[in-house]
Amino acid sequence: MTRAERRRRRKEFGKRLLRSPAVNAVIAATVRGAIGFVRLLGPKKAGWLSARLTRFVGRFVPESKLALANLAAAFPEKTEAERRAILDGAWESLGHTVVEYVHLDQLIDIDPLHPERGRTEIEGLDQFLALREDGKPGIIFSAHLANWEVLAVVAARFGLPVVALFRMPSNNRIAQDLMARREELMGKLVASGRGATFEVAAALDRGEHLGLLTDQHHTGGPRVPFFGRPVSANPLVARLARQYDCPVHGARTIRLPDGRFRVELTPPLDMPRDAEGKIDVAAGTALVMSVVEGWVREHPDQWLWLHNRWR
Repeated sequence: MTRAERRRRRKEFGKRLLRSPAVNAVIAATVRGAIGFVRLLGPKKAGWLSARLTRFVGRFVPESKLALANLAAAFPEKTEAERRAILDGAWESLGHTVVEYVHLDQLIDIDPLHPERGRTEIEGLDQFLALREDGKPGIIFSAHLANWEVLAVVAARFGLPVVALFRMPSNNRIAQDLMARREELMGKLVASGRGATFEVAAALDRGEHLGLLTDQHHTGGPRVPFFGRPVSANPLVARLARQYDCPVHGARTIRLPDGRFRVELTPPLDMPRDAEGKIDVAAGTALVMSVVEGWVREHPDQWLWLHNRWR
């Protein structure tokens, strides 16, 4: 048996093991116990502990090597020390994000009637209100910046109907817990995969809004520039905008000191159109990625550099 064949068999065995009901039950119980511990600690202590833990562990995992390579290509003008500082910040931000999920209902401090009084800052409030009242379909794209879950919670607090695409965990017990918690805080959620296209189309037909993350690799997507290098990008935003001729907005979360956030919603993008006057999918996708790149350049320590974005 060759070494490659042994690796393949070990990988298949691992997959079968993770799919077994007994292992799923143990993992789910462990996760629930961890959530209880995080809730007991409270948002401030849990965030501090998780951020330092992920920063320490991050020095020893293979993804850090990939992230440093990504940073070197994206920021060749920066020193190695500067790039390592960005990566440390990214690990800390991820650590905060992991435990913030348990406390999102406390961390998102917004009074929709008096948004200026809350600890969560809103930029583009007029855009939120306009989307809520226009009765038209719309698309809101975002990226893995700071805590990206915050956006859906803020939209729900303002009564803005957003259907959010998300990736369902493979562990069924954890998936059920997450689905119940997310829908409690965020409204309508659609698991990506088979059937998602029909649910998304039905929502847009009803005049609702679609929220999706669009900054990761998408096999078969149009090749567009991102930090000066071509990437295969997700064309869904531009394709749906072309089909429904609806507005496209960008939204991001920025992590602020003391457990606070700023949420920004852009005005509708001027999506490029082809000779027939319809939205150009490739050019529109490139525009979306240029917006994401601008966000990452502003706060590089809050983006998920660990993903193999350039392939």
